[in-house]
Amino acid sequence: MSRIVGIDLGTTYSAVAVVNEFDHPEVLTNRDGESITPSVVLFQGDMPLVGTVAKRAATTAPLDVVEFVKRAMGDASWRFDATDGRTYRPEEVSALIVKRLKEDAELALGVPVTEAVITVPAYFDDAQRQATRDAGRIAGVKVVRVLNEPTAAAIAYGLSSGFNGTILVYDLGGGTFDVTILRIDGGSFDILATGGDRNLGGFNWDGELMRLLNERYTAAGGEDLLDGGELEAGLRERAALAKHSLSSVERARVVLSGNTMTTTLEVSRADFESITSGLLSRTREMAEMVRDDAGLTWDDIDRVLLVGGSTRMPMVRRMVENAIGRPIERRIHPDEIVALGAAVQARLVESERSGVPNLTVNGNRIKVGDVTSHGLGTFAINPNTGRLENTVIIPHNTKIPAKHPSYFTTVHDNQLEIDVEVTIGDDTDPEYVRNATGDKPLRVRIPAYPAGAPIEVIYAYDIDQTVFVEVNDLTARTSLGTFEVPNIANMSRSQVADAANKMRTTEVG
Repeated sequence: MSRIVGIDLGTTYSAVAVVNEFDHPEVLTNRDGESITPSVVLFQGDMPLVGTVAKRAATTAPLDVVEFVKRAMGDASWRFDATDGRTYRPEEVSALIVKRLKEDAELALGVPVTEAVITVPAYFDDAQRQATRDAGRIAGVKVVRVLNEPTAAAIAYGLSSGFNGTILVYDLGGGTFDVTILRIDGGSFDILATGGDRNLGGFNWDGELMRLLNERYTAAGGEDLLDGGELEAGLRERAALAKHSLSSVERARVVLSGNTMTTTLEVSRADFESITSGLLSRTREMAEMVRDDAGLTWDDIDRVLLVGGSTRMPMVRRMVENAIGRPIERRIHPDEIVALGAAVQARLVESERSGVPNLTVNGNRIKVGDVTSHGLGTFAINPNTGRLENTVIIPHNTKIPAKHPSYFTTVHDNQLEIDVEVTIGDDTDPEYVRNATGDKPLRVRIPAYPAGAPIEVIYAYDIDQTVFVEVNDLTARTSLGTFEVPNIANMSRSQVADAANKMRTTEVG
């Protein structure tokens, strides 16, 4: 009998979890005996290596190592050229990580793993969510749900604590940042508002510390370590270690080596907090924005969950407690709670299919109501200004699944096609939203009617925030079809199939 697992596919670390025979979610240890697996891939030798071994090679073979690939998900231009001549897209690199997690789960469980719930940052858009699903398919795993990471954390917390009330989840990981506010009532998890920044995380704190250390090293007579090669990789590793040390001590000593000299530098927590204060302020501003979107004050927040390894920095905990005016919840594991929540969602899917007893909170069945992280719309001419604008059809923070119609008419007689454009974002200025279909809009065949024939286009988000479009012929009162929007940022179905075929014969260490 196969199992559906929960996977936290993280920027710096990943984890896989299941609900055990005692109805408790648990993180599975990997083949190295670790509960979390570094999201790092080494392309060297006959097979790609994933995890701790790959992470250790980052300083000695930086050109053969891929880190932080999650930040490139949904980026059609990103490629990694391995030394064996192969080129990998972000989905393919992520698929290697998923395959490693799948195989480790099979070793731990003793049964096949063919399906998974995979978590994503709440602020991931349609392209990034589709890229995550594609990574699963390439790895040989059917992704049955794409679950927002803060939602997963709240589910795990609610199940273990039985808490009822309003929660703010502050999720600062290695590469992304999310804030979500939700209300727990019995087994009901109702998301009120969400927001975030997919390019803000511990990686950015590392970068600021790297620049500070490099300035001090060059001032002492050393060369520039930000060379894009081994010297920079070594600097990043030492900066990350110093950051971790400064979470426990007030000062850290850092040994830096270049081609010309080796020296020891000292950096203080005060130095580190000063140079990264702007990053921290960005997270506070986002939290305040989400609070306002939810129509709440800080006094309305009952509990605060800090999720993600970067929340271990004292500056983060201090800022959150000062802003909200109450202590944070400390009875959670920031690195594991998202995977645990994904495992709970996986169990819910198993329960729906097979009648396996459902998990409950205080005797109530678990129900999750989430919201959109981005607005969905189309380009249209503003009749008052004559300018092309983005018209939002489904706004940000709308409950999902969501549908909303928009109405158009044919432009000329015997028109046989209409082009449907889909935009992601809430700004009216086309420059600040993403055209998901690019210069290849969704083209739908229609009957040959006179000009002015009415056409209804229904824009929709499903429960995973996948974008769909339904087109209706209002003259004949018939449906012309429901279409999944082909996002130009994603791999085509044939490309995914080809990559999956190659992956079947690829061993992962």
